[in-house]
Amino acid sequence: MKAHAIAIGYGNELRSDDGIGQKVAKTLQLSQVKSIAVHQLTPELAEVLAHANLAIFIDACLISESFQVKVQSLSPTSCNIIAGHTADPPSLLALTQALYNYSPPAWWIKVPGINFELGYSLSPIAEIGVAIALQKINQIIDANSNLFH
Repeated sequence: MKAHAIAIGYGNELRSDDGIGQKVAKTLQLSQVKSIAVHQLTPELAEVLAHANLAIFIDACLISESFQVKVQSLSPTSCNIIAGHTADPPSLLALTQALYNYSPPAWWIKVPGINFELGYSLSPIAEIGVAIALQKINQIIDANSNLFH
């Protein structure tokens, strides 16, 4: 039975701000949201997505790409072939659709970072982005509360 949202934070925690997605996933504490922190998106996550009412992906982006936390709605697109064991959110949703004839409504939150060098700590900009991403997730869950009844 589908009765929850899933938040998947991904990135490399050993490369400073690239770990933003995992940090958000590990910090998130909402009862109706199952939170998963992973190094990369893999095809195995399709099964988890097939049982969710809503999916939220969280990843880092270069600050040159965006100065603000970006939130975009997603739909399954198979234009991106899953190469090997890694995927991006649209292709993972397409795989879920192909395998389970279902893909949850989904959002992609991209948090800007500036330091992607080896290291464990987030930059101050990334830390602010994590807090904003958590607020955005709350807003998405509130706006889609009808999916959980």
